[in-house]
Amino acid sequence: MSRKLIDNARRRLAGETGCQANPWGGRLSVALIYPNTYHQAMSNLGFLSIYHLLNSRSDTLCERFFLPDPDEIAEHRKTGYPLFSLESGRPLQDFDVVAFSISFENDYLHLPLLFELGRVPLFAAERSPNDPLLLCGGVCAFLNPEPLAEIMDLFAIGEGEVILHELLAALIQGGERAEMLRSLARLPGIYVPSRYQVHYHPDGTLAAQTPLVGTPPVVKRQWLADLDSAASRSFIQTEATEFGDMALTEVSRGCSRGCRFCAAGYIYLPLRERSLENLVAQVETGLCQRSKVGLVGAAVSDYPQIAELNQEILNRGGKISVASLRIDALTAAEVAALKASGHRTVALAPEAGSQRMRDLINKNLDVGQILQAVRFLAEGGIPNLKLYFIIGLPTETEADILEMLELVEQIREVWVEEGRKRGRLGNITLSVNPFIPKPFTPFQWAGMEPEKSLNAKLKKIRSGIARLGNTEVFFESLRSAQLQALLSRGDRRLGRLLPELAAGKNLKAGCRSLGLDPDFYTTRERSAAELFPWEVLDSGVSRDYLWLEYQRGLAGQRTPPCQVGCKRCGVCG
Repeated sequence: MSRKLIDNARRRLAGETGCQANPWGGRLSVALIYPNTYHQAMSNLGFLSIYHLLNSRSDTLCERFFLPDPDEIAEHRKTGYPLFSLESGRPLQDFDVVAFSISFENDYLHLPLLFELGRVPLFAAERSPNDPLLLCGGVCAFLNPEPLAEIMDLFAIGEGEVILHELLAALIQGGERAEMLRSLARLPGIYVPSRYQVHYHPDGTLAAQTPLVGTPPVVKRQWLADLDSAASRSFIQTEATEFGDMALTEVSRGCSRGCRFCAAGYIYLPLRERSLENLVAQVETGLCQRSKVGLVGAAVSDYPQIAELNQEILNRGGKISVASLRIDALTAAEVAALKASGHRTVALAPEAGSQRMRDLINKNLDVGQILQAVRFLAEGGIPNLKLYFIIGLPTETEADILEMLELVEQIREVWVEEGRKRGRLGNITLSVNPFIPKPFTPFQWAGMEPEKSLNAKLKKIRSGIARLGNTEVFFESLRSAQLQALLSRGDRRLGRLLPELAAGKNLKAGCRSLGLDPDFYTTRERSAAELFPWEVLDSGVSRDYLWLEYQRGLAGQRTPPCQVGCKRCGVCG
């Protein structure tokens, strides 16, 4: 084996503290892959939690694999040595199960390389009974698994804490591959794509996904009712990651706000929160290794005891970090806690600049609330501000873009006014991203705005921001966004596209070589009755409710956040 590859693996292991895999000892062996680099993977709480869960069992062993760095890829190809696990250096082929944890659709493009280096055929039809069984989990698995349906043997639909134990018990029993897949398809939360026959209309739209005998017609998403029953934190600490200076702790899952564009806000319903006692215990464990606690959740600011939690962290000599703050839930006390923790930049997400667009997406914010949150941060001594905006939302016009620029100017006026009092002007940074319609959201029927008109809006925003001092803007790559839209809204015909794109073909050329039209998947508005590829899954939120929310959004009507006992969307029964 290459000395360079060995040294890199040892360096990573030496930089870690926390749980490690034990010797194999005849247990079910699981290769856990995050299809990105070690740096990216070790910031993912879901990946870390599944690794911990698997290695907490006496009958299972889990070891990690990652996308190699560019110099390591060259070294693998130069030496011919296959991809190997971080813990023991074993090749992928030695494992019983290869489990992928995938959070971002664009990471699908890394799969052909990982399979090549791992010496495992990419497509399920080309693998032999001696090859490992391939399992896919993570948010992409239960958002839309279909683009990977010809690659993966099975998908975990929902949260691992609920699914894994029954699944592992069945895998440990073993058996002939086809019979085992037939049996696994009957387990709650397990989707086996080979057990469904797919039919298309002449126009290319989906006609039916017909289950084979003994297979359920749809697979229901599984979710953990009591978060206190399973910890979710940084079980392994390493400096070699984006959040390496902090101990991450999950506060909640789901969100009650109902923003109509947000996939995470729907596919993690219902909102569930950990008790303060549970969180304090996790915080104390994290503070043994790091001085800063990163609070994770879609709605951290909505946590009813956030002030008490912050104070518990500060009382223990710790510091606090949050990814972003809810504009209408922000308080001066929370800003003071962030300031005491050394925060120099805080992010807010108005999402849209005009009131019409905020009502469309159900953001339930007005200009006064946005400016008040900005004032809280400025008066609290936070020097830099980051703002998130979405462009290309359904029905958006040039007037809405101009209102966004006006809002940024108003925000800057507040920021400059308070900065002058402190004697220092901080920076304002805009992160502007194109709207991508996602499965299982009210906007799943909408199309993505075409590249030409998006580019025109980007130019107008860039020109408007260039006039403002201490203010800069960053745009997500439109090509990357189009790829994400294609892969998040596609069907199983797209699996054959991945090797083409991974080899360097652009999106249009790759689709053309397979007789596919990217606009069919990305910019096309769907009819009310169209069957979606992802509807082989049941997220728990009723289709009728999503359609109603889409119509309410187009009409500019707001929907209040869900409350305890609410049954309107269907998740809570």
